[in-house]
Amino acid sequence: MALSFKRLKQVLNLESSKGYQNNAVVGGISQYANYWVDQAREEAVDEIDRALVEQIAEVLVNYGRLPGNEARAKEINSLLDNLKKREERLGPLAMPPPVKKKTPPKPARSGSRAAPQKQRERTDERERPRQKQEVSQSPPPQKPRRPNKWDKPPRFGTEPADPDPEALSQPVTAIKGVGPKLSQLLEKLGATTIWDLLYIFPRRYDDYTLMKPIQQLKYGDQVTIIGTIWETRARRSRTNQIVVQSVISDGTGKVQATWFNQQWLADKLKAGMQIVLSGKVDQYLGRPVFNSPEWEPLEIEPLRTRRIVPIYPLTQGLNSNRLRDIMRTAVNRFAKHTPEPLPDGIRRRNKLYSLPQALTQTHFPESQETLHHARRRLVFDELFLLQLGMQSQRHDWQAQPGIPVPHSEAEIIRLQNALPFDLTKAQKRVINEISTDMSSQLPMNRLLQGDVGSGKTVVAAAALLLTARAGKQAALMAPTEILAEQHYQGLHKLLSPLGVEIRLLTGSTPATEKAQIYTDLETGAIDIAIGTHALIQDVVSFKQLALAVIDEQHRFGVDQRQALRDKGPQAEDGSSLTPHILVMSATPIPRTLALSLYGDLDLSILDEMPPGRQEIKTKWLQTRERERGYSFIRTQIEQGRQAFIIYPLVEESDKIDAKAAVAEFERLQKEVFPNLKLGLIHGRLKSDEKEAAMRAFYDGETNILVSTSVIEVGVDVPNSTVMLVDGANRFGLAQLHQFRGRVGRGTHQSYCLLVADGETAVSEQRLTALEQSNDGFVLAEKDLEIRGPGEFFGRRQSGLPEIKMASLLDMEMLELTQKEARQIIDDDPMLEKPEHDALRNQVSKFWQSAGDVS
Repeated sequence: MALSFKRLKQVLNLESSKGYQNNAVVGGISQYANYWVDQAREEAVDEIDRALVEQIAEVLVNYGRLPGNEARAKEINSLLDNLKKREERLGPLAMPPPVKKKTPPKPARSGSRAAPQKQRERTDERERPRQKQEVSQSPPPQKPRRPNKWDKPPRFGTEPADPDPEALSQPVTAIKGVGPKLSQLLEKLGATTIWDLLYIFPRRYDDYTLMKPIQQLKYGDQVTIIGTIWETRARRSRTNQIVVQSVISDGTGKVQATWFNQQWLADKLKAGMQIVLSGKVDQYLGRPVFNSPEWEPLEIEPLRTRRIVPIYPLTQGLNSNRLRDIMRTAVNRFAKHTPEPLPDGIRRRNKLYSLPQALTQTHFPESQETLHHARRRLVFDELFLLQLGMQSQRHDWQAQPGIPVPHSEAEIIRLQNALPFDLTKAQKRVINEISTDMSSQLPMNRLLQGDVGSGKTVVAAAALLLTARAGKQAALMAPTEILAEQHYQGLHKLLSPLGVEIRLLTGSTPATEKAQIYTDLETGAIDIAIGTHALIQDVVSFKQLALAVIDEQHRFGVDQRQALRDKGPQAEDGSSLTPHILVMSATPIPRTLALSLYGDLDLSILDEMPPGRQEIKTKWLQTRERERGYSFIRTQIEQGRQAFIIYPLVEESDKIDAKAAVAEFERLQKEVFPNLKLGLIHGRLKSDEKEAAMRAFYDGETNILVSTSVIEVGVDVPNSTVMLVDGANRFGLAQLHQFRGRVGRGTHQSYCLLVADGETAVSEQRLTALEQSNDGFVLAEKDLEIRGPGEFFGRRQSGLPEIKMASLLDMEMLELTQKEARQIIDDDPMLEKPEHDALRNQVSKFWQSAGDVS
């Protein structure tokens, strides 16, 4: 039963008698360990025994590197002592089975006939096992893995199913061992029913089938290793951060792992602890290292069985092992009951797993191949259901009666003549698209996308003018009072001379003025109302709202946008008429992505900049050049200009080594710009505090505005000419371009300075792209190329369901799902056919938490 342990004892005694010269076996103790450990794992009788095998293996692998005979003797004696304790604990179970002696055949007498050939063959066959058993240096045979159903090539198409939606709608307490306390913990992870639980996916995997020795680590590898912690220590860095470092060995080599501002790890990662480490291999002084890797305590079972182990998101009070046990029970019992929503033809065409198969292999994959197929199916589902939901909303929207606004070429010419510049070809094209939509009986639902400074406001002005001159009303809603006021000033100057009555309504509007505005909107005396959330209050009532323009639409919630729609008038028969909707965005998105993210909207793109708009000069600075940036800001302020300084954090973080706005604001005011007036704005300030800080900068009361990313979309400050982004490597390409767009709004040459701390290859690509181009659409395509489409979906879009598998998206999958969704909707817009019942239910369930898209 334990022949490996008996042989090990013999080897250790022999090594001791030879004076610890590492020559008791051919090739040395370390090589012998590779042969010994597999057989010992097979012969281990319980968990204690299996843990002992791993401890012994670690010592054997490192034996040749021990410094001197004294250290080797200490390890050999310790191992022999452990083997003795094992024998005492297990008793007879620790002993190998007796080997029965076989009587050799009597030699044939001289002159007698030779034994028959058949008898000799039987004798040879009986002798072979014994001969094989006596070869101690050869590796033991691997125990064959039990075959399973996933070993077959992936099958796509019809498979047996056992759908049971009622079973899946049960609470998580239906799982054995999950009581009220555990169910509360699972609810924190988002699971109240069995269905919810099946859709809590692993955040990563430890692949015990493809472990990599430390000796073979290469820079840039994304790997998993197993090792023993030699030592862990904590220290403070020059920037006063807590740095925890562990040295891990697996017998083939050592590697250092570093974590920042996680003091508790110093107590958790004890010397002698065996762990699984996963992460990207970095380099330090030519040696491989890990920075902030994922880690888990080593589990003997998956190592012994060479499995891929799922690592789930956790909450306090619920550990990895317990959650894995719960998930295993849920998957084994209930995955087979998930209804298959996809029509068979779609699955066959796109080579997709069945849903039960995909869920099973996502949670407990048999191989990397089955995991790939499983996750591919789940990604397809999410995108496909997203497309269907938006197409369905588009169909519902167009089923409602609209308010036709006739196109008038004469009014467009009047607007053109009132402008101090000519419209671009792109502006003319988009105005025509919008006016064509508005003249229809169907309500318009259109997204206007354009780069910063591309002239979106003028296009919106054309739509507002056509509505007002048709005797109807329009509203423009902006996310902040300052932005609303800016729109009001620009549009009032442009449209009032054309006979249009425009008023501004915000939270700061005096009460008496508000009351008059409410009355004038209800009687129709006001043609265009510009404002903030104040426009959607219950007290606001329009006589005939025919157009609603929403600026920076991603800043508004679903309910707020719907409330503005609901301000539409009633038809003569009492039914509600739906106003046309135009949403504007200054964040360019590649067309294919826009069709996925805004599939319910028609898309208009301003892809041409007005002539004469100056380019913002962009410079990427190293951290050591930060003072140069400050000096340049001083020079610009001396010339009467203003500047922004942006930071990635509000306050210093325990997890991220980056500069923070609050602390840097104080430092800049005291040490760098003591004679200047600085303002501070960030997301944790109250709305009125942010408005006050922004207004002070807008009015020129402050010279420099220190901010976080809240300034990404905001007001025009024509006098601001410098945008310095400190920690630029921590922002995305599109976000950096939006920051840059805050300057260059006046007649003065403007500049964007990008200070990067600890840039990576990806951040270098971003910063180089920004230096080379001012075109938002070019940069959007570059951003898509660098990051892939996943992050566009991963950043939860307002009004969209969460895409859990966002990181796995690719353009091919986007195009596939768009094509399949269009075919389904063209054939069955309401998914009313019997074969689409499961699909309709799945779409409804997927969209439950999202509400309306636009």
